[in-house]
Amino acid sequence: MAKRALTSFVCSQCGNDSPKWLGKCPVCGEWNTYVEEVIATKSSARQLPGLTGYETQKIHPVLLQQIDTGEEIRMDLKDGELNRVLGGGLVPGSMVLIGGEPGIGKSTLVLQTVLKLKNYKTLYVSGEESARQLKLRAERIGTEYEKLYILCETNLEQIFTHINTLKPDLLIVDSVQTIYTERVESSPGSITQVRESAAALLKFAKETGTPTLLIGHINKEGSIAGPKVLEHIVDTVLQFEGDRHYMYRILRNIKNRFGSTSELGIYEMRQNGLREVDNPSELLLTRNHEGLSGVAIAAAIEGIRPFLIETQALVSTAAYGTPQRSATGFDIRRMNMLLAVLEKRAGFKLIQKDVFLNIAGGLRVNDPAMDLSVISAILSSSLDVAIEWEICMSGEVGLSGEIRPVNRIEQRILEAEKLGFKKILIPQNNLKNKSNSNIKIVQVKKVEEAFRELFG
Repeated sequence: MAKRALTSFVCSQCGNDSPKWLGKCPVCGEWNTYVEEVIATKSSARQLPGLTGYETQKIHPVLLQQIDTGEEIRMDLKDGELNRVLGGGLVPGSMVLIGGEPGIGKSTLVLQTVLKLKNYKTLYVSGEESARQLKLRAERIGTEYEKLYILCETNLEQIFTHINTLKPDLLIVDSVQTIYTERVESSPGSITQVRESAAALLKFAKETGTPTLLIGHINKEGSIAGPKVLEHIVDTVLQFEGDRHYMYRILRNIKNRFGSTSELGIYEMRQNGLREVDNPSELLLTRNHEGLSGVAIAAAIEGIRPFLIETQALVSTAAYGTPQRSATGFDIRRMNMLLAVLEKRAGFKLIQKDVFLNIAGGLRVNDPAMDLSVISAILSSSLDVAIEWEICMSGEVGLSGEIRPVNRIEQRILEAEKLGFKKILIPQNNLKNKSNSNIKIVQVKKVEEAFRELFG
């Protein structure tokens, strides 16, 4: 008679185990996150194939002063944006997790990157697409592929068998939620399967020094699907964002043990793959809004990259009883706060107006320096007075109507000057040193001063 499999309840957010179901996780405090998982029995547990032919490092205690801190040799991925986000390239033995919405271009980004690596033997493990689908995508990208091997397999034991045979220099797994190991009896994509598979792949990467790229799904909240421990296991977590109805994509760095987390890369989706955007400001500015109201140019910074972006607003009389508030690419709660500041501090009544806000290009920007351009675009549309196209602005708006200083103001000014703007509005006393730039710098203290400068 077969033994009944033991079960355990696991929190899908933090991975905490419990012998019984709990409504609230005692570790992370989330509600309704416990799911039932099957614990592998001794008869069903199988060991992964051993790594043969690899020079594995033996771990032993070492004094801190004896550790060599020489510069890490990184793998050049032949992609300037991806190299920048990773901190200069791919570190040997590191594990990178790339997450994003379905159809956003995760597999395309990884595939076109590895197709450029002619000096490295790459194994692409696909658990979602067939080999024919990958071949058609590679032909559409139009890049030569000499040392790229495709393996359509989801069994982790079989994957390691082929790894021992091929001994790749780079391993790609698409996606980690489709991989399963026979040591665990739960279904593929479950919390236990994702955790065990990721831990086995991490052990392989660290022991052999083989860099590994994992592609992961995200849930409806926008975070990586599966247990939270998956993000703790890997060395780097990259988030691929963007609206599928627009052409631009942003690669954000959420976690990086080998570099800064303030970097981001911008791509443009085309028919033949993703194109790196070296200067996003020129693409995000259309310059065809001259004479149109409701458009303001903001000098924003995402990560450490400055770029100028259009803020578009439309204010109209409410057609129904309740005025509508809508924002695309901007926090709707912050927009409501800015509308309250306009009414309380500047005296503009928008309570019976519909307000629609859009960040051009389909991007989502979290820089608080966008506040000044948001309220300027809203007021421009409300008054139906256009803002001169040679003026840009940068500043955070406080609850009392003051313009608060923002960081990296020198970079914002230089970016505006490089793109041909004649005047920039910045917070008062934000610029410590006198600027030698040719652009006219206007320092404003309150929103009333900014409006007088823009509309007279």
